[in-house]
Amino acid sequence: MVDHDSPIQLNVGGGTLAKQIVSSEQGHAPLPDGVILASGVRRMAAFTADVVIVTTILMVATGGRLLDAWNLTLWGSADFHFALAHALILMVAHWLYWRLTGLAYSRSLGQRLFGLAVVAEDGSALTSEMWDSRSMRKLVLLIPLLNLYVGAYELARISQRHTHQTNVDVHVGSIVAHSDSLPPANRRHIR
Repeated sequence: MVDHDSPIQLNVGGGTLAKQIVSSEQGHAPLPDGVILASGVRRMAAFTADVVIVTTILMVATGGRLLDAWNLTLWGSADFHFALAHALILMVAHWLYWRLTGLAYSRSLGQRLFGLAVVAEDGSALTSEMWDSRSMRKLVLLIPLLNLYVGAYELARISQRHTHQTNVDVHVGSIVAHSDSLPPANRRHIR
């Protein structure tokens, strides 16, 4: 029996055995205890709410002229600069919205509406640079047609990864979780 491996293995690390297996599987930092990760459907609903909030405010502020950002006839004319200006306004407004709400609340208003929070993989608050990167990388989801492909791809990543992370999350080092499931120490910065 000396040369046989024992079928019994001791749990020598911290946390539960399941958490050790998950964290060793793909090299991710261990998640805080009790965290419930957000599903793709809930994240998509929160994203849609965010886009509706920002676009509605911009439509009121521009008197409806924001629609020129999607006017293909205007893009093909000599006055394409009007469409370009409105597209830039749309992108900058969304970037600012995601960055500023992230810094202030650790989530966007749509994520707050659906009870989600964005935290670093270890459960701590994201830094300003992390919010910049996260906000910038999400802008691709505002480009018509490309957003359908990238959105479907990111939803597939959420369902395939045990950490429910999109490529944006992996790059930034963030997770999206149900805010009430975070331990109190990791919830202090969430409003």
